[in-house]
Amino acid sequence: MPRKPSKDADRLRRAWSGLAIEVFRLNGDLIEGGDALVRDLGLTSARWQVLGAIALSPVPLPVAHIARNMGLARQSVQRVVDDMRDDGLVRTEPNPHHRRAPLVAMTPQGEAAYEQATARKDLWADVLTEGLSAETIEAAGTLLRTLQQRIAASHGHIASIAATRKETQE
Repeated sequence: MPRKPSKDADRLRRAWSGLAIEVFRLNGDLIEGGDALVRDLGLTSARWQVLGAIALSPVPLPVAHIARNMGLARQSVQRVVDDMRDDGLVRTEPNPHHRRAPLVAMTPQGEAAYEQATARKDLWADVLTEGLSAETIEAAGTLLRTLQQRIAASHGHIASIAATRKETQE
């Protein structure tokens, strides 16, 4: 018989649930705001995110590596890359290590769009962070990275938790 959680455990669970809901809301608002910020540049938040992954890498990467670095599904990134290639924002290059996984690089048009998006993001950040300390934002980033790492590490436990819950319900 499962034990009743302590008050501290119950509070932590409520806090976690509340934080998860706020992150979902933040994600939706961030995507919506990002889309509006870069729409006239021929970008969406998804395109901007992929260009950012390309920009952060010192070398061109295949789609699978971009997806892994950004925590996205490979198929989603492939669709975005295909669309951006059609629009002249990225190009693909042969990959000497894998014939069927070309490397993705920005074109000059993609670089210009990314630079403009980054400049706009900086202005937006100034508005969003007014009155907040860098330490507060850094601490929030640290917390989110820690939770992301724990979520990634817990994927093996999810199936056993789901199976345990199913057994107790039967």
